[in-house]
Amino acid sequence: MASAETEQQSRMLSSVALSRAICTIGDLGVSDHIEPGTPQTVDRLAKLTGTHERSLYRVLRFTASYGVFRETGDRAFDHTPLSAALRSDAAGTFRPAAQMFHRVFAAWDGLDHAVRTGESGCIKVFGEPLFDYIGQHPELAPVFDAGMTAFHGHETDAMQEVYDFSDIKTLADIGGGNGSLLSAVLRRYPLLRGILFDLGHVIGRAKAAMQEFGLAQRCSVIEGNFFESVPIGADAYLMRHIIHDWTDEQSVRILSNCRKVIPMHGRVLLVEFSVPAANQASLGKDADMIMLTFPGGMERTDEEYQALFERSGFRLDKVTQTKCSVCVIEGRPV
Repeated sequence: MASAETEQQSRMLSSVALSRAICTIGDLGVSDHIEPGTPQTVDRLAKLTGTHERSLYRVLRFTASYGVFRETGDRAFDHTPLSAALRSDAAGTFRPAAQMFHRVFAAWDGLDHAVRTGESGCIKVFGEPLFDYIGQHPELAPVFDAGMTAFHGHETDAMQEVYDFSDIKTLADIGGGNGSLLSAVLRRYPLLRGILFDLGHVIGRAKAAMQEFGLAQRCSVIEGNFFESVPIGADAYLMRHIIHDWTDEQSVRILSNCRKVIPMHGRVLLVEFSVPAANQASLGKDADMIMLTFPGGMERTDEEYQALFERSGFRLDKVTQTKCSVCVIEGRPV
């Protein structure tokens, strides 16, 4: 193998260190101790974060080579846009995403198991599926909620810029988590009513969010399991990054439960990545590795969404691209 390919492959093999380093930096809160334009020396940062100075310097030097922080000289570091996004007070802060991955990072050890068996890597590492593991560790629930908002919160405005909800009377958010997505849509459409549906250990946080936003009178929060049933009474059923968590068979079960209750004039809306053509880099393909390893699901192509719809009693009506990497994938009942 030529030296150029050898060195490129070497960097690829060590790229796991970049992910782990960002998780560690985010969990330590290093970015919170640097004000933009005011570089901080590594000895001060080490004291503030309770870390080993020389080791912290090596991690910061490494991440700075990828644009996360900027070394200014004299072992001092200032912010770049990427490191500033890890500040707790940043608009749309990404720190919770790093903290979430920091706590479940060990699941990556299950990628080999997933490739060999088709089973979630979490089952190999944690002994149970990802969402069962989170349910058994309540201290992870708020971290997971915040992490999901950090990963996907920016998609909400992008979705609403391209998709019109004004002709919907009642919108059900299936697997709606802490309610951040549904509350944003309800605030934008004051005549719209909502139903948030999720598991029992989740809906308490959703109820609190609806109260906080003054939406409790317009939104019902219902406990349940979408593999068993979904609530009746909506004319649109919305799922953001739900179907990608599951296998085809599990996804068909969820969609079929929606088909049982949806009116003929209704629609199902999936906010998901659409995997592009071969050899094209995409966030969807990156996320597909997370799905393979963590929950055991998958990101899909338009054709694969169409196949899921057809198996569930829907037809694929349209796919609307947002300005970010996700699409709104609309299905209508057959």
